[in-house]
Amino acid sequence: MALKPRDIAQRRAQRVRARLKKVGAGRPRLSVFRSAKSIYAQIIDDARGVTLAAASSLEDGLAQAEGGKSGRAAEVGKLVAQRALEKGVKDVVFDRGGYLYHGRVKALADAAREAGLNF
Repeated sequence: MALKPRDIAQRRAQRVRARLKKVGAGRPRLSVFRSAKSIYAQIIDDARGVTLAAASSLEDGLAQAEGGKSGRAAEVGKLVAQRALEKGVKDVVFDRGGYLYHGRVKALADAAREAGLNF
């Protein structure tokens, strides 16, 4: 039976998360979801099953960020990093969710690092 593209993407994301559990050693996970128009980021504590901080390109003020979709992704990265630092979270593991580390995903990660997150 042939796999559907969605099934292939879910398997790829699960592979990435399985590697993170080995490397992460209890650190919260910075998870990224990328849609065609928007990008979302969450910092998740998997041990407790709780979202510690979240940001999205749909929030007020981010919809008109400079630089198109990559610019909005960078703003989301800064915002999620600020919210995490306010909650006392500095060290995370980066969960790219099966997406290539390129373009919007890379812009978000670089901005989060510049804002003070370690991964």
